[in-house]
Amino acid sequence: MALIVQKFGGTSVATTQRIKNVALRVAKWKAEGHQLVVVLSAMSGETNRLIGLAREIQADPDPRELDVMVSTGEQVTIGLLAMALRELGLKARSYTGAQVRILTDSAYTKARILSIDDQAMRADLDNDTIVIVAGFQGVDAGGNITTLGRGGSDTTGVALAAALKADECQIYTDVDGVYTTDPRIVPEARRLDTVTFEEMLEMASLGSKVLQIRSVEFAGKYKVKLRVLSSLEELGQEGPGTLITFEDDKNMEQPIISGIAFNRDEAKLTVLGVPDRPGIAYQILGAIADANIDVDMIIQNVGHDGTTDFSFTVNRSEYSKALAILEQVKAHIGARSITGDNKICKVSAVGVGMRSHPGIASRMFRALAEEGINIQMISTSEIKISVVVDEKYLELAVRTLHQAFELDQTPA
Repeated sequence: MALIVQKFGGTSVATTQRIKNVALRVAKWKAEGHQLVVVLSAMSGETNRLIGLAREIQADPDPRELDVMVSTGEQVTIGLLAMALRELGLKARSYTGAQVRILTDSAYTKARILSIDDQAMRADLDNDTIVIVAGFQGVDAGGNITTLGRGGSDTTGVALAAALKADECQIYTDVDGVYTTDPRIVPEARRLDTVTFEEMLEMASLGSKVLQIRSVEFAGKYKVKLRVLSSLEELGQEGPGTLITFEDDKNMEQPIISGIAFNRDEAKLTVLGVPDRPGIAYQILGAIADANIDVDMIIQNVGHDGTTDFSFTVNRSEYSKALAILEQVKAHIGARSITGDNKICKVSAVGVGMRSHPGIASRMFRALAEEGINIQMISTSEIKISVVVDEKYLELAVRTLHQAFELDQTPA
C-alpha cells in the first residue's frame, strides 16, 4: 500500500462526465489498496471566465477580492468529485485550501506556501477516506484567501506530497507525458520516458506548459517522486507517462539535448542612453522588482560616450505595467528614451548533456541562421541556451532546432 497524491488539471475535470471518469480512475487506485489525496483544478476555462467577470467591474481588479473570486472554481470541482466517489460507494471528503490550512504569505494572486497542516488529512486517510483538496489556493495568517498563480494546482499537489511524505505524486493532464517539444508544432516530437529535475525545471521556466515551475522546484527540493500521466487515456490502458527523476551518472552521456522549449508570453523593454555608472542596473530593475514584476533575460550593451543601453524581458501580461514604471524612472536616471517590443518569443534548447558536449551553441545558432532567423538576445546556463526572436518565427525556430538536434530519433 502506498500513499499517492494525484493532481488532475482543468481539462481532466472540464465536464461532469470527465469528473465521473476521474472518479473511476481514483477508485481503481483505491481498489489496489492505496491511500489517496486528490488535488483538482477548476473546470477548463472557468478561471478565465471568473477573471473576465472581475474585469467587467474593475479594469484592474483588487488582488484580494480577485483571489476570493477565482478560488471558487476549484471548490466546484472538489465537491463534484466527492459526490462522484460517494456514488461509487467510496468514502471521500473535500477540503478547500483554507480548510486544510495551506498557509501562505499575503502576496495575492502570486502567494507562496509557507506550511501545510496535514493533521486532518492524515486522520481521514487513516479512516479509509479519499481526501480531495482544492488546488491553486491557500490562506494567509490573517485568514484571507490567497491563490498561488496560474498553474498553481501543480504546486499544491507537489507541496501536499512533500508534507505527507507521499510515495509518488502523479500529475494527470491532457498529454501522456513530457515531450521533446510541443507535438502541435512538431508532430514528430517524442514522449520522454524520463527527464531530470534540472531539465524539467528549465523546461517549465522556459515555457513548457506540462508542469508549473514552482511545482518542479518543490519536487526537487523535497525529493518528491513525480510522474506526468494522461487522464484522457482509456481506463486500464494508461501508458507509463514520464518519470521526473534525479540525475543519474549513466544518463550524462545520453542525448545532448532533451527538448526544445518555447514561450510566446515574452516582451522586451530597452532603456536607451543610460549613464554608464555603478548602480544603474539596480535603479532600473529595483523599481521593476518593487512592482512584483519578474524579470527574465537581461543584457547591458558595451558603454560608449559615457552611456549604454539596457534591455530586459518580462512576461507579456506585465509589459504595459513595466513600461509605465520605466517612463517614471527615465528622468530620475537620466536615460534618453524607452522602447519596447511585445511581439517577441523565447526558444530554448535544454539538456544535461550540454555539460559534457562542446559546440551546442554554434550548432544552434547556425541552424537558425540558415533559416534567416535573427537572434535578438541570448541567455545560457549549464544545461540550456535560450534565444529571443521575433514572434513570427517561433514555430519555424522550434521545428528547425528539433530537427537540428535530431530529437525525432529514438536514442540508441
